[in-house]
Amino acid sequence: MIETRRLLLRPLEMSDAADVQRLAGDRAIADTTLNIPHPYEQGMAERWIASHQPEFEAGRLCNFAITRRKRGELIGAIGLRRLEAAETAELGYWLGVPFWNSGYCTEAAVAVVAFGFEELGLRRVQAHHLLRNPASGRVLVKAGLRREGVARQEFRKGERHEDIVLYGIGRDEWQRRWPAGTAPAG
Repeated sequence: MIETRRLLLRPLEMSDAADVQRLAGDRAIADTTLNIPHPYEQGMAERWIASHQPEFEAGRLCNFAITRRKRGELIGAIGLRRLEAAETAELGYWLGVPFWNSGYCTEAAVAVVAFGFEELGLRRVQAHHLLRNPASGRVLVKAGLRREGVARQEFRKGERHEDIVLYGIGRDEWQRRWPAGTAPAG
């Protein structure tokens, strides 16, 4: 678990499935992410949550429920997926529409990037977002990542080929920005 000023990031549980389906099932979430389908059908949330523990045990994935500390409600999810370069991970996240523009995603991203460097010993964290979703880019910049370029028509989403914007930060750069233990807690 990771605590920030306003959030508790914890493992997802089967009891979260209804909230995951309701929040991730919003068309706006599917439209602004690459891996969330619409419609988000019955059973998808349970299968997604069930996949986390084996991936975690294999050292490939570390996913968290984003919850508000005071109320305990699930508002989104965030995680790191190790890439083939074992010391590199891809940051991914989604946040329920009612919680957009509140700073929650930035707060969670800073905490998870810090976790990746300080607890998992990563050398690099990277992320990407759809070019037409600049709000996600603002989250990444505030979390310390730098824009590295645009991959034109990198992914196909439905009938469209999407451009993505790539971001990254290395451990050395992170440590210069926030020496050990000084990353903001929200």
